[in-house]
Amino acid sequence: MGNRIDSIIASDRLFLIAGPCVAESSEVLKVVANRLVELADEYDIGLIFKSSYSKANRLSGGSYSGPGLEQGLKLLDSIKREFDVPILTDVHETVEVAPVAEVADVIQIPAFLCRQTELALAAGRTGKWVNIKKGQFLAPEDMTALVEKIGAKKTLVTERGSSFGYRNLVVDFRSLIIMRQTGAKVVFDATHSLQLPGASGGTSGGTSGGTSGGQPQFSLPLARAAVAVGVDGLFVETHPDPASAKSDAASMIPLSEMSEFLREVCAIHALRSELQLAEA
Repeated sequence: MGNRIDSIIASDRLFLIAGPCVAESSEVLKVVANRLVELADEYDIGLIFKSSYSKANRLSGGSYSGPGLEQGLKLLDSIKREFDVPILTDVHETVEVAPVAEVADVIQIPAFLCRQTELALAAGRTGKWVNIKKGQFLAPEDMTALVEKIGAKKTLVTERGSSFGYRNLVVDFRSLIIMRQTGAKVVFDATHSLQLPGASGGTSGGTSGGTSGGQPQFSLPLARAAVAVGVDGLFVETHPDPASAKSDAASMIPLSEMSEFLREVCAIHALRSELQLAEA
C-alpha cells in the first residue's frame, strides 16, 4: 500500500480524505467505503478512507468517543483489506502511534494536539505520511515550525478554520496559500471548518455546551473556493444518515450528496489545471 498512497498524494490529481467521523460500526463503515470507492472511480480521484477509533477531545464526558484503539483498528483494517483503500486515522498519545502505524497509511495529528512535539515526532518516525491539522488557535504561518519538526517530505497540513468568538469558526483562504510555503501538501477540511464548537442545537447552533453544532450546507461552497485557490486534497466527513451518527452528526455531509459534491469540485480542479497549463 506504500507506493499506492505515495502516488495518490503526490499526483497532480485532487485527492479525497473521507469517511464517517468515528468507526461506530462495521455496517456504517462498509456502506460509506463502498460508495466512496465507486465515486473515486467515477471521478478519477484518489481516495483515502478516514475514520477515528477514538475521539479523545469530547466536550462532554457522556459523548460517544468510539470503539477504542483495539476494536477500532480491527474495523479499519477490515475496510482496508475488503475495499483495497488506504486508511487515515488520528492518534492522541505516543503509545498509540506504533499500533496505528500497523494499519494506517496516514497518521493524523488532531488540531487540538498539533503542538504536541513528542506526538508529532513519534508519528514522523514511523515513515508513514503524517497529516497535521492546523489548530483553530494558530496562524497559518505557525504551521512552518510544526512541519519542520518532522520534515515536509511526507507531511500534509490541513486547514480546518480558525476560532472566531466562542462558538464559531471562519476560514481565511489566504491560509491555504501561506501553508503551501511549508513545503507540505495542503488539504482543506470542508466539514470541520463549519462546526459550531461546543454548541447544542444542530445546524442552528446553540447557547449551551454538549454536542457541537454545524453548518454543512456551506461545505460545498467552501470546498469549491478551496479548490479554486489551489489545494492538493479535500477532507470530508460523510455518513449515510448524519442525524443518527454518534459523532459530529451536525456537520457531516450526507453520503447521498457526495456525488454532486465531487462533480463540482472536480470540475473546478480540472478548469484550474487547464488555466495553469495555458499560462505555462
